[in-house]
Amino acid sequence: MQKIIITQKRIISKINVILLLTVFFFILFGFPNPSFSQAFIQDSTGIDIYGDFRFRFEQDWNSETSTGNERDDRARARVRGRIGIKIRPNKAFEFEARLRSGNKNSQQSPHVTIADFSNNSTGKKDVIFDKYNFKLNRNNFWLWGGRNELPIWKQNELLWDDDATIMGGALGFRNFFLGKNGNLSFNTGYALLPDGMIEDSGEIEFAQFVYSRNINDATLFAAAGGLLAMQGEDNAVTNLLSGNDSRDYVIWIGNLQLNTKKSAIPLSLGFDFFYNSKSYSDSDLVGTPTGTDNDDTEGYVFQIRLGNLKKKGNWLIGYSFADIEALAVNASYAQDDWMRWGSATQTRASDFKGHEIRVGTVLPLKWKMLLRLYSVESKNNPEDGNRLRIDFNRKF
Repeated sequence: MQKIIITQKRIISKINVILLLTVFFFILFGFPNPSFSQAFIQDSTGIDIYGDFRFRFEQDWNSETSTGNERDDRARARVRGRIGIKIRPNKAFEFEARLRSGNKNSQQSPHVTIADFSNNSTGKKDVIFDKYNFKLNRNNFWLWGGRNELPIWKQNELLWDDDATIMGGALGFRNFFLGKNGNLSFNTGYALLPDGMIEDSGEIEFAQFVYSRNINDATLFAAAGGLLAMQGEDNAVTNLLSGNDSRDYVIWIGNLQLNTKKSAIPLSLGFDFFYNSKSYSDSDLVGTPTGTDNDDTEGYVFQIRLGNLKKKGNWLIGYSFADIEALAVNASYAQDDWMRWGSATQTRASDFKGHEIRVGTVLPLKWKMLLRLYSVESKNNPEDGNRLRIDFNRKF
């Protein structure tokens, strides 16, 4: 019986690798009959097959653990592949499904390590559905149900990682006219929180207002306010770290943005503020970094971007500063870019302050290159580190 189980696992593993390679093949060399797809895209009905591919080089150095021990420096090559399909029977309805690479135990990352130059394990190479949903669009009203990205307006992933898709439903209204050059949008919804890409652990309810206003022909001001309320679930976790399986969060969000997208050199300034109003007892802090206080519940982000990456020869430079206390965000669903804290499949993306510098350009054949340098330190323990990432991205 044990031999049969082992054989089945090996067969499933081989099937996953074959699917993964198939995804990468289509992304690298193109999809069959692309003109068929494009014809339907232009008409807003029919079938749209899409995808993207990423090659990443990543270097981590000068990093310490939460106990102050030095981590070995690490260099690795990683890839990401995603392929999806959208079916539009008419202009109001859409059905979508998407496959992604990555480890099925990670809700934060679809990346696969293909070479670890420090002789570490390269990890699992699964292929998983991260989206499957239906959508309805009617004038200024929209709704969807199924598995999809969290539908909130945001400037970065320091509150919520784009890869952490949720299972539930959402609806909203957009582009309400408010005086001269002003618009207001609203979205809300309910969903189950992912625990890896297969299981779920807890629930989320969310709501957000977004106001935008054209100051002049080239300058746009935007402001948003919202709430993410998350309820944990005892004894349901299989992957989440830091006690995020059972802990509740009530996170209030404020965002401001000023940009000049239509100018010769586009400039964007952004500010985000997060405040978790949930009251915690000492027992609620189990799993958080050593030294965490009950009121470590605030975070903010400042960022500036100059340029854009819309067409060949474009360039972009940017800087961000983030100060995120341990309980300001749910670290199991925030970004996994800034640090290597956590496990092979889960990043503990809170309790830090640090910097990001980014430089990007658009290369021939629609490839985009983005270099990002991170330097972070923990707010409550010796953990810190530096990271360099160079991404080559291609959408299809």
